[in-house]
Amino acid sequence: MTKYTPHVPSDSSESDSITASLQRLSKKIQLISDAVKALHQDRSQLEIKIEDAQKRIQHILSRLPEQSDGRQLNLLGESVTPTNPENDNEPTTH
Repeated sequence: MTKYTPHVPSDSSESDSITASLQRLSKKIQLISDAVKALHQDRSQLEIKIEDAQKRIQHILSRLPEQSDGRQLNLLGESVTPTNPENDNEPTTH
């Protein structure tokens, strides 16, 4: 059975390099943590915008006439020529 013996740095240069590595890792962890917080805030803002858009859409839809309403709704704003069933003349081509 082998006995575990922890590695103890023998000189200060090895200890300094470990300390520097730990500091670099600490900075990277802090940057990642900040990025995650920023993404969370962005996501929260986008969720609020989506909810607002859904409310606006629902408001617009609630103003539309019912399907049983016989009136024609022109959502595009284009001029619509009414069809005249009294005029049975077929169009002529020249």
